Amino acid sequence: MSDTNDTPGIVVTGTSGRMGQMLVRLILASDRARLVGAVERPGHAWIGRDLGEAMGGAPVGVTVTDDALAAFARAQAVIDFTAPAATVEFAALAAQARAVHVIGTTGLEAEHLAKIKAASRHAVIVRAGNMSLGVNLLTRITRQVAQALDADWDIEIVEAHHRMKVDAPSGTALMLGEAAAEGRGIALADHRDSGRDGITGARERGDIGFSAIRGGDVVGEHDVIFAADGERIVLRHIATDRAIFARGALRAALWGQDQKPGEYDMIDVLGL
Repeated sequence: MSDTNDTPGIVVTGTSGRMGQMLVRLILASDRARLVGAVERPGHAWIGRDLGEAMGGAPVGVTVTDDALAAFARAQAVIDFTAPAATVEFAALAAQARAVHVIGTTGLEAEHLAKIKAASRHAVIVRAGNMSLGVNLLTRITRQVAQALDADWDIEIVEAHHRMKVDAPSGTALMLGEAAAEGRGIALADHRDSGRDGITGARERGDIGFSAIRGGDVVGEHDVIFAADGERIVLRHIATDRAIFARGALRAALWGQDQKPGEYDMIDVLGL
């Protein structure tokens, strides 16, 4: 990290995407961070252009590049809402640059997570299925409620997102499912029930169910339902503005500057 300015320099990956552009605007408007790099995939039309002009505005003095390592070498943090394969590659490069890597990418599988954990031995990684304060509070509450109720209470997680979302259940839904499983003292992988279709048979006692809704421009809605005979408890979070995720990611990037190498989540960042 060659830049010695006291304000952390941040690189945004996938800058042409909705979250990427939102992060860029947030960082440019911040007095606590500087935008020092913008990364896009090889062959993208923005490569070699000034980022501000590519976004349809005034120049910002940052050229979009596909050389992630060179960009990361100038930064103290990388914020990454891309795709699993790209995120794994970025994790290794961010660790090499000793930059904090904030991961908001969803759809990560066990093989991806293992490689991210390996990278966290050398640098700070903050990874969360959702960066918002409200969702992370919901996660904590879900674990507490699941711990208080026995398996006579069925747990169902229902999530809704915009039509363009490519993974299901959402990363947030899985985060909530993990919290419920932790509260129950079970492994989610052994009790996950999703993708019901046709004659599926009765619900298994103790399973944690998932349902996904896709349509329109829904930013994100998540319900955790605890259902027993004669009563239900419903915990709900509704996101109406993607800016909450960008603000959370920037907060994580700044928080990570003072941490030791390791893998963290937003519960750690928020001190919950």
